[in-house]
Amino acid sequence: MAGLKVEKKEHENSKQLVNSFLRRLKRSAILKQAKESMYRERPLSRKLKIRAALRREELKRYYKKLEKLGKI
Repeated sequence: MAGLKVEKKEHENSKQLVNSFLRRLKRSAILKQAKESMYRERPLSRKLKIRAALRREELKRYYKKLEKLGKI
């Protein structure tokens, strides 16, 4: 990832410099990439996938049983 560089112009005060930096930051999409990587979800491990599949099958059998008993 490339760094972002903003130089102060002669007539620019510090508040304008900060605003200029923030505008460039938004345009460069660096912030968007950082947020995406921060909140990305990790893929499930093989063990967790198997455990989830077994749980789904168990729930299917349970609800099928309740349906046959007339409780659903």
